[in-house]
Amino acid sequence: MVIGVLIGWLNPGLGESLKPLSTVFLRMIKAVVVPLIFGSLVIGIAGHGDDMKRVGRLALKSIIYFEIITTLALVVGLATVNLTRPGIGVQLTASTSEGQELAQKTPSFAAFLEHIVPQSFFEAAANNEVLQIVFFSIIFAVALSQVRNGPKQAMLGFCEGLAETMFKFTGIVMKYAPIGVGAAIAYTVGHSGLGVLLSLGKLVLTLYLALVIFILVALVPVALIARIPIRRFIELVKEPALIAFATTSSEAALPKAMENMELLGAPRRIVAFVIPTGYSFNLDGSTLYLAVAAIFVAQAAGVPLSLEYQLIILLTLMITSKGVAGVPRSSLVILAGTLAHFGLPLEGVAVILGVDTLMDMGRTTINLVGNCLASVVMARWEGEFRPEPVLAAAAPVVVRERTGT
Repeated sequence: MVIGVLIGWLNPGLGESLKPLSTVFLRMIKAVVVPLIFGSLVIGIAGHGDDMKRVGRLALKSIIYFEIITTLALVVGLATVNLTRPGIGVQLTASTSEGQELAQKTPSFAAFLEHIVPQSFFEAAANNEVLQIVFFSIIFAVALSQVRNGPKQAMLGFCEGLAETMFKFTGIVMKYAPIGVGAAIAYTVGHSGLGVLLSLGKLVLTLYLALVIFILVALVPVALIARIPIRRFIELVKEPALIAFATTSSEAALPKAMENMELLGAPRRIVAFVIPTGYSFNLDGSTLYLAVAAIFVAQAAGVPLSLEYQLIILLTLMITSKGVAGVPRSSLVILAGTLAHFGLPLEGVAVILGVDTLMDMGRTTINLVGNCLASVVMARWEGEFRPEPVLAAAAPVVVRERTGT
């Protein structure tokens, strides 16, 4: 990452030319996502005889947790942006066209419900529609649990082999990660430049300050309440978090995140359900960013907003941010739709675009860390968090060859 920043800063042209190296890494790692989720969920549910009732209980607990944490993220973002007031003095002179185009893509709740259910598994797999794959995998696993004898065992064996192979596949791809991550950072710095920070540096710093505060007031207390081994958690979440930061892609970090949360002691069935589902319902960093960005635009436009009106905006963001699964540039789409709904200038979207990649790095990282923590918290809540065997397995194992009969 450091080398990538230096290349992008000292030679922007070279930095931009390295984008194909980053794209290759992203494509390789995204190719793992669908078979890994499918194999892990099917073996986790059908392999242990889970019924729909047990899956439904986990889903309900997860949704309650997601709502509480994302609401905290919005509150932290709202409080921080009102404290630092990064929009004061910023001129909104950009075009409204980009904001209008994004606002038109805001999905309705009905469209979101339709989006959850795939019309074709293969179409969903080709488009990397994570939520659709989760939905299909759960129904498939519950159906498989009702199958008896040979066919069930054959399918379970296939899914178990598929999941294990994909984890090994991830290990091979991760050997290329330093090149892919360095190239991603080089492209970002070379394309956007460090100079863009001078004009909107206060907005970027406000977001990162809010993200740090959110970690301290929300994620750390949750980890302590759930009795999560924090040092071990940080050790295991560090690598996928750095991948998410450099590539601005949660999907790129998903396979490694799932593997590492299993190493921490969360069972595969919970990890395979909570983390992918959280990518649609538990975007802590993105929801916090939306609160900061919306109020920033109002401040830059000189539009005074009362606390009551800001809370109404917050409530709107809380609802609309849940319906963006599979929407490209989802955070900007929701921001544009919210600005248009409340009559705030869409020029703000074009202004924010200048530093959006730099902010995307931070919010994507928190999205990933928040979902990793959620999977472990759900495992603890279900009474299935088992860190002790993981620590024991870390010790050297001596295998002696048996002789005789």
